[in-house]
Amino acid sequence: MSGRNPAPRRSYGGRSAQERRAERRERLLAAGLELFGTRGYAATSIERLCATASVSTRNFYEEFSGREELLTALHHDINERARDALVEAYREAAGAGLPALAERTVRAFVAVTASDPRWARIAFVEVIGVSANLERHRARWRAQWADAILAIVREAVTRGEAADRDYDLTVIAIIGAVDNLVHHWSARGRDIPLDDVVAELTHLILAAITTAR
Repeated sequence: MSGRNPAPRRSYGGRSAQERRAERRERLLAAGLELFGTRGYAATSIERLCATASVSTRNFYEEFSGREELLTALHHDINERARDALVEAYREAAGAGLPALAERTVRAFVAVTASDPRWARIAFVEVIGVSANLERHRARWRAQWADAILAIVREAVTRGEAADRDYDLTVIAIIGAVDNLVHHWSARGRDIPLDDVVAELTHLILAAITTAR
């Protein structure tokens, strides 16, 4: 969804209405990243978002139905970028064994989601418990991440690197561990080397997948 009111179509200052509207939307997204990622969603008003983005309240409602839609857009953006990075890492590691594949995909995910502590806070903290709609949005992304991990596991089973068993609960545990550790690392100011975080998560994932039950 995007906005409730149509924007004017006249050209102004050499820029079309569409260009000006796109710029306003980008400023609102940047304001949401800054305020939701530092002050928090609950402590951020639409008025504060508009003042930070230098747009009017009317302009805000041309782009978003409210704060929640802006938060959802940010959450969607960070997950899309993380997914694209993971797909690229998976492609580059084609044919590699499970340890290398796990390390490269973990590194790709962490490098995107924890590239900025504001993104990590939005991705792993601020979106939780906001509304039933946002919970459904989160659930759809978690299902995508679960499918991605299960695809890696199935390949490992085919190569004989993992036991042929039901990994549904294992994947849920892995997603929770990754989310919490990435947020913890980012919230602490990333005072631990990224390589250490990637190594710990890779070790955890390999242990969970390769341990027979």
